[in-house]
Amino acid sequence: MTDASTGPVDRFGVGLAALGRPAYINVGRVDVLPEDRTVDAMRTRTRQVLDEAHAAGIRRVDTARSYGSAEQFLAEWLRDRGHEDVIVSSKWGYAYVAEWRVETEVHEIKEHSLERFRQQWPASREALGEHLKLYQVHSLTTDSPLFEDAELQRELARLRDSGVLLGISTTGAAQAAAIEAAWELRVGGEQLFGAVQATWNSLEPSAGRALSHAHEGGWRVLVKETLANGRLASRPPEPLAAVAGRHGAGADAVALAHVLAQPWADTVLLGAASVGQLRSNLAARSVSLSTRDLDELAAVAGDPATYWGERSALPWH
Repeated sequence: MTDASTGPVDRFGVGLAALGRPAYINVGRVDVLPEDRTVDAMRTRTRQVLDEAHAAGIRRVDTARSYGSAEQFLAEWLRDRGHEDVIVSSKWGYAYVAEWRVETEVHEIKEHSLERFRQQWPASREALGEHLKLYQVHSLTTDSPLFEDAELQRELARLRDSGVLLGISTTGAAQAAAIEAAWELRVGGEQLFGAVQATWNSLEPSAGRALSHAHEGGWRVLVKETLANGRLASRPPEPLAAVAGRHGAGADAVALAHVLAQPWADTVLLGAASVGQLRSNLAARSVSLSTRDLDELAAVAGDPATYWGERSALPWH
């Protein structure tokens, strides 16, 4: 066991996907949110979680243009608190179109185009200023038009050359292929990207080898959906529940400890929707997994296509 006060808090980051908009797919989110998910209520909740995270020593925050008002909430918090030590990553490529409605057919629209980048980068930069150190293509897949759009690539390269770290986020059963394709993409003789944010958790570890390669090659690796959109916390598989029982810890803490056990995971993102969830997540700092634990957790992994099919069926609510 490691004392929670000395655990790897510097490897944690806070993700704002579940806080910047009234609807999202995370299981267990609605139960801990304010009854009326107004803009003001969600702004207040975002500030509470960010305050708790900063007090715990977390200095990285991840957001996106499509996370409703998340960039705005974060910008206001940074301005009001005066924190100079917070490092922000954000993403472009999706536009939030739900207009703060919970019940709507479409919440966000994806477009990897030069026009979308030219719209979203200035907005992110204006909101987040010098805190914004990493700008990522949101949910890059191998069929993205970015790979064929030389003008967009050159525009991104100019941002890269100005000192902003560029990265990608990935989604779907073919994450590894997207990471490999992005790794090979060069503009001006240099890699266009230097970071990747991918899903890796006890249920879906298929991108692990590609992420290890990226890390060894010098890319920063951020891990998202570490609790499988809340499924590992709310409905833990039997092996995970058994390991948690032996450690006297929550399923969420053990699932996060499993991510922390991956040496290539530079930043482990927490998607907490409340201070209580964040505190429960941070208990992962006191969980030291044995070889036996890791072997049992490896048995939780399933078929990637099945995992992503189940994820796509999660309701926005």
